[in-house]
Amino acid sequence: MITYLLNKITYALLTLFGVVTVIFFLFNVLPGDPAQMMLGQNEGSEQLAIVKQKYGFDKPISTQYFYYLNDLSPISFHSKDVQDYTFLKTGKYSAVELFSIGNTTTVLKFPYLRESFTKQGKKVSEVLGETLPNTFVLAVSAIIIAMLVGIFLGIVSALYKDRWVDKTIQIFSTFGMSVPSFFSAILFAWFFGFVLHKYTNLEMTGSLYELDDFGEANHMKLKNLILPAIVLGIRPLAVVIQLMRNSLLEVFNQDYIRTARAKGLSEFQIIKRHAVKNALNPVVTAISGWFASMLAGAVFVEYIFGWNGLGKEIVNALNTLDLPVIMGSVLIIALFFIIINIFVDVIYVWLDPKVKLE
Repeated sequence: MITYLLNKITYALLTLFGVVTVIFFLFNVLPGDPAQMMLGQNEGSEQLAIVKQKYGFDKPISTQYFYYLNDLSPISFHSKDVQDYTFLKTGKYSAVELFSIGNTTTVLKFPYLRESFTKQGKKVSEVLGETLPNTFVLAVSAIIIAMLVGIFLGIVSALYKDRWVDKTIQIFSTFGMSVPSFFSAILFAWFFGFVLHKYTNLEMTGSLYELDDFGEANHMKLKNLILPAIVLGIRPLAVVIQLMRNSLLEVFNQDYIRTARAKGLSEFQIIKRHAVKNALNPVVTAISGWFASMLAGAVFVEYIFGWNGLGKEIVNALNTLDLPVIMGSVLIIALFFIIINIFVDVIYVWLDPKVKLE
């Protein structure tokens, strides 16, 4: 187990290094001057020079790349020269000094994702810290809906194979996979938040926390979670139904299921004790992939419902070319993909003892 996890962590670090390299060079070949983006229309030659020196924009692209790696690395190297970009500023890095050699200090720190171009020097980590929890709550809620309803309907569909119940569920599943999320979001927001508002008491837009009528404090409004969670969960729900149905039908044909039936076990006991657990492997794979992708794929749903999450923040950052926020968001999403894949591999062993971690 330890060897497996060490190998996975090594692959994860290599993957993250590749992601960092790709997004850095991808976004740094875009037209435009980052310093001018930060200053807007009020820039002067002296101000531009100061900003470029502060953020390292006056250096060659290769040097900027190593600066970026140094900012992201938990163990980093910093100059003692106050004018150098890598100078260890307390307001910039949260670090513990390890040792010093000459003019260079080696420290242990939290990854520094730099500052937003458009939020008056606000750290990207703070921006993500404000939005990522909302997206996480939305994604978890959508996955729970997809799992509970999808597994149940998949079991029902398998038990009533080729009957009208099965065909109805299959039509719903096909429809759910075919309809784009942005269209479902618009339809649900209009129908349940506008047409049926007096019955549902749901709003067309709204986030998890909203200011009160006096604008003094934020209050949690869980009802705003209902519509975006359902919309975001429709497509994974449809996939879970199909996978659970097909996997369960395959399990029903196994010898140990026939043996259980020959022993006189009821259909409910067979499904509960033997069939469902063994049929969950493809479902777990799908759920893990969907959960990670929801952190990135919730963009349209969050934007349409006005949900203050990572997806909506990415849209705003793209509109304003706030590159540090975009790059930080991509890195966080990639990290979640890697962590979830490792977690799913471990879950496989619990679901199927025949699977070994190698």
